[in-house]
Amino acid sequence: MQGKKVALFVAQMYDDREFWYPYYRMKEAGAEVTVIGPRAEAFSGKAGLTVKADLGIAEAKPEDYHALIIPGGYGPDHMRREPMMAEFVRRMHEAGRVVAAICHAGWMLASARIVQGKRITGFYSIKDDMVNAGAEWLDQEVVKDGNIITSRNPDDLPAFCRTIIETLA
Repeated sequence: MQGKKVALFVAQMYDDREFWYPYYRMKEAGAEVTVIGPRAEAFSGKAGLTVKADLGIAEAKPEDYHALIIPGGYGPDHMRREPMMAEFVRRMHEAGRVVAAICHAGWMLASARIVQGKRITGFYSIKDDMVNAGAEWLDQEVVKDGNIITSRNPDDLPAFCRTIIETLA
């Protein structure tokens, strides 16, 4: 993963485990990780950990990254209210870059309008949203469909990160 650049989205009330596990796992594998939020400011996770975004979405360029990871929690509900964040997801997907979403982060894929006809998983409570957006829902640890990688919850983090790393290798 040396030389690979990974964007990691963050917003208020992100799931701490779903942010920090991929953050450190990607760094451990040799990737350069950039944290991108709605603005370049500090955000608190559901468990109280704080992270400062390196960039606000207005400064971020999808073409600078090989992959995008979107953690779940309540953060995706805040992210999807930012049209530029959904546009970033859409542009990453259209460029064939890895777009990885776990838990509630599937909402961002739906907001970016990239789930139509795709096999997707996520937290069980977003199933109806994904199906209504045109996705084929699968209840599996990890689902990879083209350049989109999805997982259900924090228990799936090892397989989720392993799949991202294998895809980028």
